[in-house]
This record gives sequence, C-alpha cells and structure tokens, in this order.
Amino acid sequence: MHIAFIIENWANIEPLKSSTLAVIKECMQRGHKVSVLYTFDLTVRNNIVHGFAKNLKIEGKIPESATAFYKKITYDIKLTALHAFDCIMIRKDPPISPLVFNFLDSVKNETLIINDIDGIRKANNKLYTTTFHDPSNTYLPKTHVSGSKKYIKKIIEESEEEKMILKPLDGSGGRGVIVLEKNATSNINSLLDFYIDDSGENYVILQEYIHGAEDGDVRVIMLDGKAIGAYHRKPADGEHRANIQTGGTAHKYTLTESQKKICAKVGKKLASDGIFFAGLDMIGDKILEVNVLNPGGITNINKLSKLKLHKNVVDFIEEKVHERTEKRAELEYLLKRLSELRE
Repeated sequence: MHIAFIIENWANIEPLKSSTLAVIKECMQRGHKVSVLYTFDLTVRNNIVHGFAKNLKIEGKIPESATAFYKKITYDIKLTALHAFDCIMIRKDPPISPLVFNFLDSVKNETLIINDIDGIRKANNKLYTTTFHDPSNTYLPKTHVSGSKKYIKKIIEESEEEKMILKPLDGSGGRGVIVLEKNATSNINSLLDFYIDDSGENYVILQEYIHGAEDGDVRVIMLDGKAIGAYHRKPADGEHRANIQTGGTAHKYTLTESQKKICAKVGKKLASDGIFFAGLDMIGDKILEVNVLNPGGITNINKLSKLKLHKNVVDFIEEKVHERTEKRAELEYLLKRLSELRE
C-alpha cells in the first residue's frame, strides 16, 4: 500500500510524543510505502489533483527507537496524483482551510481518506457535539456558542454557576481556554473584545464548569466507533488546562463502565459520519470536545497501559483498503459481465 499523511511540518515532529510518527513507523515496518504532504503541497495539474509528496525512505533495518527511526528517515519529493495513494490520513491541527477539502473531494471515491471528508466538514469545529442531540445534558455539558458579545454577557449574568469555561470555537491544544468566576466578571468586556471582533466571524464557547475539572480530564482514543485506549491528563500547578501542550502530565487511566457506555453511544455516531479516528476529551461522564483532525495520545497510552494502539490503527487502514479493493474488483467484474451479456 501507499499511504500519505497530511501533516503540519515534518521538521517539528517530536518522536517520543508523536502519534503520527508511531503510525508511520508501523506502516513502514509492514512494508508499506509512506509519503507526507503539507496542505500547501496540494496542486492541480491538467484538472487532476496532485501533491508534492515527500516519499519517506530509510536505509537498512528500521530501528525500534522512535527517535532513531526519525533521525534515519530521508525523503525525496515527487509530484504525485492523489488517486495514486491507497489511503490519505489527515494529521494536522485545526482549523484547516475548506480549500483543502475541495482538493480531496476529487479523490474521495477512489482513495480511502481518514477521516471522511464529508464527516470532517460536519466535525471541523466544536459545534459538532450539537449533532449528538443531548438536550438533557446526560453526557454533554451545558454549552452556549455565539459571536454576539451581548448574548454571551446575558448568559453569564443569568447563570447560577460559580464558574464557567470560555474558549474560542476554533482553538486547539488548550489555546485560549480560561475559567470565568461569577464574582470576578468585571473584565468580561475586555475579554470578549479580545475573542470577538467586529467581523462577525469570531465565535466563542461558554460552557459549564464540570466538577472535577481541577483534577484534569481524560483523553479517549476512538477507532471505528470503539474506545481503544485512554489516559488521564492532569494540569500543571497553577494551570487549569490539562493539555500536554500546556504542561499537563499523563497518567494511566481505565474507563469506568458508564464512560464506556457513553463512548459506545457516541462511537456509533462517529462511525456513521465517517469519523473513524477521533479523540474524546471527558471529565467524569461528560464529553467536553471531540477531536477529529489530529488527536494525539497514542504514545502516552502505549507507555502507560502497555498497549500498541498504532498497530490497531494500521490494522484498520489495511482492512478498509482491502474492503475497498474487493468492492472495486466486484464492481468491475459485474460491469464486465454486463458488457458481455449485451454483446
């Protein structure tokens, strides 16, 4: 197989932390050809979408160490038609320009894309959880989204909560997340001025503060609608965000029975939308976010729980590509038989 990964920047990969590198390494160990692309590498040549693919190469035996593997990798660059890839896996932090999805639209019926382009369009930001339809807040926190400063202020004033979370709609990695306290909202105007400008295109999320948030959250890795691993992210001292990028630490975690049931319920929705690989952020039995573009955590879960989730991911890719190949062969056979009967 030839598998392409759309990433941010190969030079910025941290080998011991990168879930993407773990999957790439497993692909190459199995003998698959691997390329990486940046979004600006996508181009059109005579009406066919191509990409300036960096084709990864390694001399000799593949090292067991992720760091040694990363250091040994070299690559050459070749303009390649996207339909030549058996699978394209998107591993770039949001937001992603809609133009990228337009490029990929041209090959979505020929090449396996993880996650599905139409599914990502639905889930490209934090509004996706509204499609879960949980008005009673059984597993979703009370959440408000608006680009209106007046409306957000009204919700804050009406709320009986002592604390609330404010964050940008299109943020990732914990960037821009703050805790609002009811008795200290005198600076709310300046905060909203920072988040929302006059363009009408900036939205913020106002979310209830979940009890236990001070102890961090749980990142759950979902694959094909099933929870395959999880770990606990604890915030650093003096920090309310548990994201690893903001100094959070990783700890072993086993999902509770109620969390497993919630993941299974949500997993059906994810899989039906073509969101095959995702990360859920949970506090207790509440889902805070669904990460569908570049969820991390594989390396932490592997280390803490003695798992090999990267193998699960590559197993899934191989199975899906095989399914598509079989269906295509079956269709070609039926079309051939139909043509013969007509003759």
